[in-house]
Amino acid sequence: MAQEIDLQQATTIIQNAIAKGHALGLAPLTVAVLDAGGHLKALSREDKATFLRPQIAFGKAWSSLALGMASRTLFSIGEQRPMFMNSLINLSEQKMIPVPGGVLVKDSEGNTLGAVGITGDTSDNDEACAVAGIESCGLVADCGN
Repeated sequence: MAQEIDLQQATTIIQNAIAKGHALGLAPLTVAVLDAGGHLKALSREDKATFLRPQIAFGKAWSSLALGMASRTLFSIGEQRPMFMNSLINLSEQKMIPVPGGVLVKDSEGNTLGAVGITGDTSDNDEACAVAGIESCGLVADCGN
């Protein structure tokens, strides 16, 4: 299996995540797909999504990769240890967005290939769309706890 997500997979994830959002009747989504090194592989912002959404989607995915856990888990950590999470946000130069919607992309052996960050609707709905997109490629979505 590949060591990181490729462009075709990233494009497929975006298309299917947005399709899931349409099927659920969600607000316009923005989807960021990052490779295992935290670099942007592909991004799509639906029409009428607000202009800050790309940075939020990137931040959710980047946070997941930076700490090796889904942003849902980071959210839980932030609730339990807010001073620690604030320190991490500061160390990351404000790149971290520790709320659900950042999902690790793994292969069948558990290797991290990248991450997907989605924003636009509720965090739970954003995450559900990320899972749908990831699974459409036959990859494993790691949402944390």
